[in-house]
Amino acid sequence: MSILTWTYIMVGVTFSLYLSIAWLSRVKTTKGFYVAGGGVSPLANGMATAADWMSAASFISMAGLISFMGYTGSIYLLGWTGGYVLLALLLAPYLRKFGKYTVPDFVGDRYYSDMARFVALVCAIFVSFTYVAGQMRGVGIVFSRFLEVPVNTGVLIGMSIVFFYASLGGMKGITYTQVAQYSVLIIAYLVPAFFISMKITGTFLPQIGFGGTIAEGANAGKYLLDVLNKLNTDLGFAQYTTAFHGPGAKSMLDVFCITMALMVGTAGLPHVIVRFYTVPTVRGARLSAGYALLFIAILYTTAPAIASFARYNMINTINNKAYSEAPSWFRNWEKTGLIAWVDKNHDGVIQYSHGKPFAGKPEFSGEKGSYGQELVSNKITENSNELYIDRDIMVLANPEIANLPPWVIALVAAGGLAAALSTASGLLLVISSSISHDLYYRMINRNATEKQRLMVGRIIIGLAVCVAGYFGINPPGFVAQVVAFAFGLAASSFFPIIVLGIFDKRTNREGAIAGMITGICFTFAYIVNIKFMGGSAWFFNISAEGIGTIGMLINMFFTVVVSRITAPPPQEVQDMVESIRYPRGAGAGIDH
Repeated sequence: MSILTWTYIMVGVTFSLYLSIAWLSRVKTTKGFYVAGGGVSPLANGMATAADWMSAASFISMAGLISFMGYTGSIYLLGWTGGYVLLALLLAPYLRKFGKYTVPDFVGDRYYSDMARFVALVCAIFVSFTYVAGQMRGVGIVFSRFLEVPVNTGVLIGMSIVFFYASLGGMKGITYTQVAQYSVLIIAYLVPAFFISMKITGTFLPQIGFGGTIAEGANAGKYLLDVLNKLNTDLGFAQYTTAFHGPGAKSMLDVFCITMALMVGTAGLPHVIVRFYTVPTVRGARLSAGYALLFIAILYTTAPAIASFARYNMINTINNKAYSEAPSWFRNWEKTGLIAWVDKNHDGVIQYSHGKPFAGKPEFSGEKGSYGQELVSNKITENSNELYIDRDIMVLANPEIANLPPWVIALVAAGGLAAALSTASGLLLVISSSISHDLYYRMINRNATEKQRLMVGRIIIGLAVCVAGYFGINPPGFVAQVVAFAFGLAASSFFPIIVLGIFDKRTNREGAIAGMITGICFTFAYIVNIKFMGGSAWFFNISAEGIGTIGMLINMFFTVVVSRITAPPPQEVQDMVESIRYPRGAGAGIDH
């Protein structure tokens, strides 16, 4: 059977599974809608958390970034993994002990202020919309290649699926759907990794093959990473295993800031934090955090190997090859516009090297299967690179590049969709709960019935899906870059006030409000200046992806200083903080 047929089978079966689970898990109460009734087992919650957290950025884009950036790309691996450890140890048990539905709920009650609740609500919506844009882009990429539909159509299909099971089952439906999605995405990630590791290195486990020798061909007997270093330098790139210098390398300070922003941003992500409210006890929250870290580690220890295999195969299959003899994978992905070639020297040979091939991304010309040579001929840059490659395709194209069976290629497509949709659904529920619970119920209509609150929640999900779809069609960067912006915004808004709210009784509402506003405004303005207004990285050359670290420090500074020069929190709030930090009967559930 063809790749397209296999893809329809795989995607059809998995989507049917998700929709069936959503229908069976439909809810009629707000507690079921927001936190799945608080009765999810730690194992199931661990799988759901892993799926919720390992978004399209982890599945589709992280290995692609490592593939192109080499050692420096490990900032995403280190930042996201370290951030989850930080979340599991520093925040999750205490937030579960507090027992509220949402992060704005925690902020509003801890800082005894509807204004603080409102600012946190705005930050949660802002972070979630930024994050969900990356997921919708991932959905569009998968559909555009494997179901051979336009990217925009793919985004619309994904929007419809997410809306159905998110609005029907709420957190309960999302949780059990995410258990299924984790199973799909991890199998889809590992199976091709096993195949390709065996094919290149003769070793079944990719984690071992990654550091092994090449089994056959001109480079047989040489270490894979040594070969990649030479291939990179021959093409004008920095060595694959070297950081902080060479063409396009980031400074050590920027790498540190990006890693830190990803870490503390992870610990401040509202859609991950809310997962710890779905288990019945504080002990369950700790256990589910441990399970999730184990499930996450399976994918994250495999990603560097996939990145290396993909880059090795890509260079060997297309560089200095005649365009007329380009492999089928190249022609297949060329149709999506995510890979493109411009023959600068008119020799008919694909030449890949360091540097941008042309200004902007060309559009399909419809002639000879090539991409828009006439459209971009007046924009060609002076370097010799003739190839545009969207980094987000590397994991999805990897099985085709390695010439694996069609069913494996289709399985990866289903896994990519599972990763994107699982996180998108969690984010949309955060947006919905922030508006329907924290704004509508807690601030506008305290007498709203269960039915009214559920109706508002479902309407908001519908509106949020539409906005998310727009950003999926018009994304501001690669999937992992877009997600990195969301982590920076979360780091600069939520992390300081949550940590201080748990560990510092003296932090008050004035400080929290001042910290959130200054932190997220600075970070947002810096990102917009660089990414949308053509500005430079003026603050010590720190990139937009790393500026969240500075925003976090600004937030913490203003929160602490303003709290110290204004009145302390009421005594009952200080007592509440004390009870959260030193919980009695931590194994007992809290019913709210």
